[in-house]
Amino acid sequence: MFVIIRTMTVSEGNADKVVERFSKPGSLVEQQPGFINIEVMVKQTRRGEEEVVILFRWESEEAWKNWEKSDAHIQGHRQNAGQPKPEYVLNATHARYDVKAVKGAAEPTS
Repeated sequence: MFVIIRTMTVSEGNADKVVERFSKPGSLVEQQPGFINIEVMVKQTRRGEEEVVILFRWESEEAWKNWEKSDAHIQGHRQNAGQPKPEYVLNATHARYDVKAVKGAAEPTS
């Protein structure tokens, strides 16, 4: 499994806008071979800046690279070229990870 983690810091009260953007059904990435899922998380804070973490899970790095090179992905970025990022986005980073182990809940014993 291969994971892309994107972290976004947004101004107070705007995490829901990021959650909405990345959780809408019917996106083109959902149709990409090798795509597993997207998980969107918001760090719990009392007030101030908010942090949103988005995990993109892929079957392999190759599947993700195929998405990155796809016409649909490139066209989407071209449409946004030259557009300023939303004012509420203060910072955004992303990193790539190879998943080396996954552990689930233990099976109940009888």
